[in-house]
Amino acid sequence: MSEDSGRRLVVREAAPRDAGRGIVRLSDAVRRDLGVLSGDTVRIVGAGATVAKVWPDATLDADELRIDGATRTNAGVSVGDTVRVERATVREAERVVVTPSVPPARERAAVEDAVRDALFDRPVSEGETVRVDALGEIGEFRVTHTDPGSDVVVTGETSVEVAVEEPGAGANADAGTGDGAGVGVTYEDVGGLGEELAAVRELVELPLTDPGRFRRMGVEPPKGVLLYGPPGTGKTLIARAVANEVDAHFVSVSGPEITSKYKGESEEQLREVFEEAREHAPSIVFFDEFDAIAGERDDAGDMENRIVGQLLSLMDGLEGRGEVVVIAATNRVNAIDPALRRGGRFDREIEIGVPSRGGRAEILDVLTRGMPLADDVDLGTFADRTHGYVGADLRALVTEAAMAAIRDDRDTVTRADLETAFASTDPSAMREVVAESPDVSFDDVGGLAEAKATLREAVQWPLQYASLFEAAHTDPPTGVLLYGPPGTGKTMLARAIGHESGVNVVRVAGPELVDKYVGESEKAVREVFERARRTAPCVVFFDEIDAVASARGPDTSEATERVVSQLLTELDAAAENPNLVVLAATNRRDALDPALLRPGRFETHIHVPRPDESARRAILGVHAREKPLAEDVDLDAVAERTDGYTGADLAAVVRAAALDAIRDTVDAHPGDAADHPEDVRIRGRHFEDALERYAASR
Repeated sequence: MSEDSGRRLVVREAAPRDAGRGIVRLSDAVRRDLGVLSGDTVRIVGAGATVAKVWPDATLDADELRIDGATRTNAGVSVGDTVRVERATVREAERVVVTPSVPPARERAAVEDAVRDALFDRPVSEGETVRVDALGEIGEFRVTHTDPGSDVVVTGETSVEVAVEEPGAGANADAGTGDGAGVGVTYEDVGGLGEELAAVRELVELPLTDPGRFRRMGVEPPKGVLLYGPPGTGKTLIARAVANEVDAHFVSVSGPEITSKYKGESEEQLREVFEEAREHAPSIVFFDEFDAIAGERDDAGDMENRIVGQLLSLMDGLEGRGEVVVIAATNRVNAIDPALRRGGRFDREIEIGVPSRGGRAEILDVLTRGMPLADDVDLGTFADRTHGYVGADLRALVTEAAMAAIRDDRDTVTRADLETAFASTDPSAMREVVAESPDVSFDDVGGLAEAKATLREAVQWPLQYASLFEAAHTDPPTGVLLYGPPGTGKTMLARAIGHESGVNVVRVAGPELVDKYVGESEKAVREVFERARRTAPCVVFFDEIDAVASARGPDTSEATERVVSQLLTELDAAAENPNLVVLAATNRRDALDPALLRPGRFETHIHVPRPDESARRAILGVHAREKPLAEDVDLDAVAERTDGYTGADLAAVVRAAALDAIRDTVDAHPGDAADHPEDVRIRGRHFEDALERYAASR
């Protein structure tokens, strides 16, 4: 077919869900011009050529197409390049032979089945590279032979063979681009970081691919990009994807590896890194754990000062060249020396933060691309529940679920596997504080209807109905104070509202923040709020807050005053984040500093009183819900007799009655009581005895 019969289109990246499927997304206008329908095959011609199956995309402009990294590699193009697209005819393949880029560790039959499933109903050509997301890993295979020897489509009758070649026998030969490189990490492998990836690409791709454009404008191209954020968010993955997509030489350096005890050796290693980058330009130099070698010089030793000085010199030496870009990653951005963070060195700082709900859904899609999921798996529900999880945490979740299926010798991952994995994983950004996804709901809290309603309005509504607050131009309350006698259920309410809102609860016991060393208590407060902001939406719950926030006065210690001042500062900052709610509980509201209780801080006060008779009956019902009660048990009578009891007191009464019932069974069956669980019955006399032993707490 002649070039005039095709269309010239600009390449855009594919959606993560399309990676490895061998499809091309075209607009309706382009499909009409080419005379192709969804499911037809087209040839994509750049520096190389490949075939792909057509699927529609209504969001594309008429001069664009979307293809994944493997297809771009086979066509010899990058994002932003122009390709020619034309109709293609494919025949059914009788036989296809593929060669893995790395000899597989699994049995050949299992690999052939995985490749056959991945290539089913997909057009392929000899010489191109295909990616197979299966068997719990991503593999690259080169199509070394097709029968017939033209563009073919793999069917259920196609014989698929895996030919493992000896090292050096051509397994990594030309895959369509002429450089012998595999597909590597592509933009489609970076899930949940669309905006951040776009910002990095803007600063890296142009200086490497078209430095002359900057010279024509009379400006120097950007030389450095500093990526910062919590560990596991994808900083290294972004750097590798950009380097791979722009076909740049990639030099990766781990910060701690540079340090040496011998004088001058660290600087020499840095000079060698930059020299390698210049020799193989266009290049990307990537420094991981950058804070290990680029800390502030004021607090550093002689070696650290020399390393930073060498870095400054090398960064300044990049002037006049757009072919080398430096990317650095750190989770301690404030520890980096200020001299490196100015324009002309690291020109832009980009935060790679904790993904949103949509980002988590995209990451889960990427991670489970080749995973056989059961029909009962809804990844959206896990995206909803994994607040605070970064990409590495989600990978651990998916891996643990797959391990559960493997242990049970099953071929699919079920919802139960994911639930088990979810129970055993936590968001990494919150592991240094007590973070939990509570399984206690309001149904488990007897009585306290008014307190529950107020908590819903103050905590749950701002998180679930943010658009309504925006429509009313109203800010939600920043803090909520639960106060009342000990044992009335304040902590239980805080955990329950976290469950009802579907967010993590960071529980901080007041006394845990107290430290005898100057500044440590304030630092602990700052770190709690910092981690909560990273993993928002989140509820921060200060239990026994009176231990660290007592009223300031002439006799107050200096340490207490500093902690209260830090709390006030953090509460004021939290007021600007609608996804961060602060709860506190105390049984001594009068002991708290008045500045904490004003509007804008802990402005909503919820009294959690001793329960009345109806509330006591509800609490007893909760605690006795699944217990083997005899017919003579009258919980209404117990509720009537327990005036002044708190929820904790009532829980103790029910527990004591249950222990008495167990004791009766043990006495009745000495030696084999464990064989008679059906004999355990909690009777009225057990409650009578328990009430005699447990009086209302004061």
